[in-house]
Amino acid sequence: MDAIIVNDLRKYFRKIRAVDGISFTVKEGEIFGLIGPNGAGKTTTLRIIATLLKPTSGEVKVFGHDVVDEAKIVRKLISYLPEEAGAYPQLKGIEYLRFMANFVASSEDEVEEMVEFGSEISGLGDRLNDKVKTYSKGMKRRLLVARTLMVNPKVAIMDEPTSGLDILHSFHIRNMLKDFAKKYKTTIIVSSHNMLEIEYICDRVAIIHKGKIVAEGAPSDLKRELEASNLEEVFMRKVMAYE
Repeated sequence: MDAIIVNDLRKYFRKIRAVDGISFTVKEGEIFGLIGPNGAGKTTTLRIIATLLKPTSGEVKVFGHDVVDEAKIVRKLISYLPEEAGAYPQLKGIEYLRFMANFVASSEDEVEEMVEFGSEISGLGDRLNDKVKTYSKGMKRRLLVARTLMVNPKVAIMDEPTSGLDILHSFHIRNMLKDFAKKYKTTIIVSSHNMLEIEYICDRVAIIHKGKIVAEGAPSDLKRELEASNLEEVFMRKVMAYE
């Protein structure tokens, strides 16, 4: 089943074509990567899928629901982690998870279930009893990823989930996403500048450049097609071909 359908999507900001007629589909339970240079249109695309921006034209559906006409329904199906997301520094980690769960849960029991789930996902252990202001950047990001996943969304949208993190925290988050998608059949769409990360976690990827998709497929297929040793090499060849 198709979880996300993007058809001839365009988003213009005055004369700037941020997204210029892209189309792709993401299957249910798949991890799909959007990769490209800065300003390529990745974040704009994610924000449209997340119902935060309206497209200039084209169509985006999440499990059959239009992101413009049925935005309220779509928002119940998704969870979104922006690149620059933050958490309330004066709250303890566990308090932050509980605070966020209250926006979604329909009962106190469901709140506690989400908090317990988020605590497990985060892997922060006893540090959840400390204030967020004492956390390293990596710990904050793990908390935010846990917040995104603890609601068990049908679609999780992740913009640069490991941006600026060290190897240990990046490793934890990458494995967290792979394990979560496999265990709960959650569809994950992720944007990242880290080609090795994308190659490791994604079933399929789309390379976007100047608002257009210039390549799409499984990382292994793209590498084979170009006789490249890694996805970074594929990325460079595809992007340079359109310069």
